[in-house]
Amino acid sequence: MTLHTQNPNPNAFVRVMRKVYNPIGFKKGYNFVLWFIFAGALLGFGLARLQYLSIDGVYKQSASPGEWFYLRRPFYKVGLTLHLATCIPAAILGIFQFVPVIRYKALIFHRINGYVLLVLIVLLNIGALMIARWAFGGTMATQAYVGALAILTLGSASLSYYNIKRLQIDQHRAWMIRTWFYLGTIITLRLIMILSAMIISQFGNYYIAMSCEQIAQMGGDPSIYPNCVANPEGQTAVVANLPGATSVEEVAAALHTSFGMAAWLALALHAVGVEIYLALTPVEGERLRRVSYERQLERGLSHPGSSGLTADRLGDAEKWMPPSKEDSEEKQTGAVMGFP
Repeated sequence: MTLHTQNPNPNAFVRVMRKVYNPIGFKKGYNFVLWFIFAGALLGFGLARLQYLSIDGVYKQSASPGEWFYLRRPFYKVGLTLHLATCIPAAILGIFQFVPVIRYKALIFHRINGYVLLVLIVLLNIGALMIARWAFGGTMATQAYVGALAILTLGSASLSYYNIKRLQIDQHRAWMIRTWFYLGTIITLRLIMILSAMIISQFGNYYIAMSCEQIAQMGGDPSIYPNCVANPEGQTAVVANLPGATSVEEVAAALHTSFGMAAWLALALHAVGVEIYLALTPVEGERLRRVSYERQLERGLSHPGSSGLTADRLGDAEKWMPPSKEDSEEKQTGAVMGFP
């Protein structure tokens, strides 16, 4: 595979943009744009939710209607605290792992930050699993999503860690990108959830079972529901109604009804999107594999170029061959794709 150089005669816009992204290590404009959008979204998400670390203060007052009724209980409160105390720092620290200049000039920070993030990913998933039973209604769809996300993120992070220990940098990059794309569903699903909650509310025939005590705790009036009048400790059906809600429990019903669907749709979009991105950036993967080959050769690892988990060792892919001397001289160059 030929590794291309940057366009030596860019237009004025590209020249200006290169002055922005080249100092922080980006060689390709599309990578900078994607980093700015997705890493920026994670950073904004983390900073906006720093206030939620006040569990009994801000979070209690700002939580989705009805959630605090269950999450205030000791076991779930521990899980909630663990999840927020690890998820928020992970969202903030994650942005630095994808800044090229840090990997080039501050590799020790990249490594330490990587280990910290691995620990945070493990802990945030433990916290999420602890509260999955009641998070946003705790439907089976929601619980299944939390479990699937834990498997995907922990599995991808583990594969990324194994590959970097084997100096298989190309696979480390691929699995770490997958990890963060999966984690990013927590942002996309909220956008889908709100939109879908507004849509289903227009139909007026979506209901969710809700505890009468929960309705009372969130500030609703259980006495308007015959089931609650007959049995204050029982449950009743609440209609999903977000834009024209007449009570707080209707808002909760709309959000709880749509959360599971939104979560799975967001996960599907991110899972497909990351594979498209990886498929469209084979030059970067090849460049890093050549770097992996040289480092593995220096370390004396077996199967240099394929010492990690690669398709030519585990599957039926054609055996990867080391680059020629001429190609090796190009290993540090970037590819020209799109505008920059």
